Amino acid sequence: MAVRSNFVWLTLALSFFDLTCNASPVRQRAAVPDGFYAAPYYPTPYGGWEDSWKDSYAKAQALVGKMTLAEKTNITGGSGMFMGNSGSAYRVGFPQLCLQDGALGVGNTDHNTAFPAGITTGATFDKDLIYARAVAIGKEFRGKGAHVFLGPMVGPLGRKPLGGRNWEGFGADPVLQGIAGALTIKGVQEQGVIATIKHLIGNEQEMYRMYNPFQAGYSSNIDDRTLHELYLWPFADGVHAGVGAAMTSYNAVNGSAASQNAYLINNLLKDELGFQGFVMSDWLSHISGVASALAGLDMSMPGDTQIPLFGNSPFKFHLTEAVLNGSVPVDRLNDMATRIVAAWYQFGQDKNFPAVNFHSYVSSEKGLLYPGALPVSPIGKVNWFVDVQADHGSVARQVAQDAITLLKNDDNFLPLSTKSSLRIFGSDARVDPDGPNACGNRACNKGTLGMGWGSGVANYPYFDDPITAIKKRVENVKLYDSDDFPHTLTPSPTDDDIAIVFINSAAGENSLTVEGNHGDRDNDKFSAWHNGDNLVQKAAENYKNVIVVVHTVGPLILEPWIDLPSVKAVLFAHLPGQEAGESLANVLFGDVSPSGHLPYSITKKENDLPDSVTKLVKEIIGQPQDTYSEGLYIDYRWLNKQGIKPRYAFGHGLSYTTFNYTDAHIKIVNALSSALPPARQPKPSVAILSTEIPPASDAYEPAGFSKVWRYIYSWLSKSDADKAYAVGTSSSSKSGSQTYPYPEGYSSVQKPGVPAGGGQGGNPALFDTILELDVTVQNTGSRHKGKASVQAYIQFPTDSGYDTPIIQLRDFAKTKELGTGESETVTLRLRRKDLSVWDTQKQNWVAPGALGANGKSKRYIVWLGEGSDKLFTRCFSDTLVCERGVEPPV
Repeated sequence: MAVRSNFVWLTLALSFFDLTCNASPVRQRAAVPDGFYAAPYYPTPYGGWEDSWKDSYAKAQALVGKMTLAEKTNITGGSGMFMGNSGSAYRVGFPQLCLQDGALGVGNTDHNTAFPAGITTGATFDKDLIYARAVAIGKEFRGKGAHVFLGPMVGPLGRKPLGGRNWEGFGADPVLQGIAGALTIKGVQEQGVIATIKHLIGNEQEMYRMYNPFQAGYSSNIDDRTLHELYLWPFADGVHAGVGAAMTSYNAVNGSAASQNAYLINNLLKDELGFQGFVMSDWLSHISGVASALAGLDMSMPGDTQIPLFGNSPFKFHLTEAVLNGSVPVDRLNDMATRIVAAWYQFGQDKNFPAVNFHSYVSSEKGLLYPGALPVSPIGKVNWFVDVQADHGSVARQVAQDAITLLKNDDNFLPLSTKSSLRIFGSDARVDPDGPNACGNRACNKGTLGMGWGSGVANYPYFDDPITAIKKRVENVKLYDSDDFPHTLTPSPTDDDIAIVFINSAAGENSLTVEGNHGDRDNDKFSAWHNGDNLVQKAAENYKNVIVVVHTVGPLILEPWIDLPSVKAVLFAHLPGQEAGESLANVLFGDVSPSGHLPYSITKKENDLPDSVTKLVKEIIGQPQDTYSEGLYIDYRWLNKQGIKPRYAFGHGLSYTTFNYTDAHIKIVNALSSALPPARQPKPSVAILSTEIPPASDAYEPAGFSKVWRYIYSWLSKSDADKAYAVGTSSSSKSGSQTYPYPEGYSSVQKPGVPAGGGQGGNPALFDTILELDVTVQNTGSRHKGKASVQAYIQFPTDSGYDTPIIQLRDFAKTKELGTGESETVTLRLRRKDLSVWDTQKQNWVAPGALGANGKSKRYIVWLGEGSDKLFTRCFSDTLVCERGVEPPV
């Protein structure tokens, strides 16, 4: 048995009342500011019309058509907290699905790899490495028998630098998130494992995200254009990549809980983006039954209501009842079940998929089969200790190494000689002395910080820490194993001694609090934990040469020490996973040149960014409101607009060598003949199963069946089933006078599809390559090999008629390792969507630089550079000329 790791939720969940019976239809809340409204959108669009999914849907419909009502409702929900997996329909050959965390490796098991975190992976700016990591993760999930990988995470986007789960995603930019997310989906799903893109949407803060009887989860209030151009963007890329599952967020969006938000699920995800897979709730975030089913939710996980372990559920037997009494249309249930089964077929899980061979809640070979039924659960073999690591440690080490970002290197102080005299300060230099897995869900900050905390973690099979790796290279090393600077230094510092100071900053899920930080970094904020800034300052007072190594979930304010003369070099190693040591040593001692780039900006002070992103929403009476008043302007977009120079800009990263970027060319691959993409093709009709309410006998619980205590079932008693069926088939129900309070705007008539849709990810034309750029990169240094990053930023026409950020990342590429004098030509591509803005009136993507009535196009400028603040070449879309040595726009 394997499920998402959620014992951490239990204490919080048990404080909640059951909200299911009191759930009301989705409607506007008075507390939401004017202008923000979750519009109704019904019914849920059918899946199965997209070409690449048609065969899987045909198979799924055939199988679902053989299921009873109780079997259909059974597969739409989990079996309960600590019970394991989704429901099954074994009679017709459909198994329980194992849905498993975490974001950086198979969670809560053994003999797995603990890969670098998403934020580390994003810092590589290397598509090949992002994909290689995903392939390895997919192989390990498959090897453990896990059907569904609960990742990648592209929401939170990283709007709030202090947000607790930013580290699970790839960086504070929609294109970086979108490309990395799509490559992760591709790599995982090629192994036959279903990927889950999450969290839809607006989970940019951990505190106050969850609904409880006394307060609704905060509402992320996002305007239409901002939602499309920032927060929905990576989801579109993920759907375009064919992702099989999506997960809703805990919070509300524009006043409506995400798990029952028809605008988000039915309109944006399933209609506009053409999502063909199934939508699940995040664990214990499901707060209604009928309302969420009508809004497009397909699977309730882990199945329980918000007070778990009572055998109650918003779906399962309640969904069975709702279908029999006519509250939930039969075609909605059929679509729910068909989407789940179609994903199973789409990735070949009906053939030779390994059986689940581990247990998330039991580490021994034998244990409770159903821990949620303690103390009456039967005992059996639950762990087979299958080793799925293969050579994936080398992939993890490569990602960790190539993500290391050199921010400062005065006088080329790095790399170090192995003859150096090194003095190491900070507990972050060595593994937690209690063991790398001593803290459940990594909910502590002891030793080297390899990952954040919460459900997105994995167990370390081993931990290669920095001090061990350094001592392998250098004989003269002393570790001062404390975060307090020693009163007495033994031996006394000399001019030849080099101090390496390790500091860190952690974050995680709000279900756990670590050192006063409630998931978000609300206690330590932008400062290093354990008084790390002071440790650096003290080292700089005592040593002439100081190197600072930072393991962190996100940006820190470095001003207390960054300009001290003794601080010669700064390395951000992010969250390296199990391979923290050799990856760092390889960079410190020059085996490789650092090639990471910042996936976010580092400002000089907190208020360089707007309060709406730096301040965390605090609890208030009523529903907390998190209004995205900054709109499109987050991170480097805001700084550029305000003319604020950060300490280190998004995309910044130094190397031990130098590169020359020459011979840039731009060409048109497909002309922008019109501002609007071609009209979408009519949505193909799909076959549907019978819409007649099934007989009540389809729901009868089997006679003499012995139930597991607290396990969630989909059957009804005969009397309850008969009663519900009588209501659903009554003359008043058939005549349309059903009394269920359907949401405002509810309809049972399928819509033809929104103009911006038409394929997976949206209108297929949005993904056509419009511009292609080539640039030759040469290593012009005389000593070191190195990898170079090329980043492409778009500047929209100045007379576009739309307010647009000065520059926006649109693509990136990384070279192979280039020897001195060696060169490589890299290619970057911009799609129609990359050249478009979301027009809220037209409800479509508009390319303002397209050919006008006069036959002339407006000028886009594509800037090429090493970072958002190091742009060295501009290329024009109209003249197809590229220029070097010009003044950059920021």
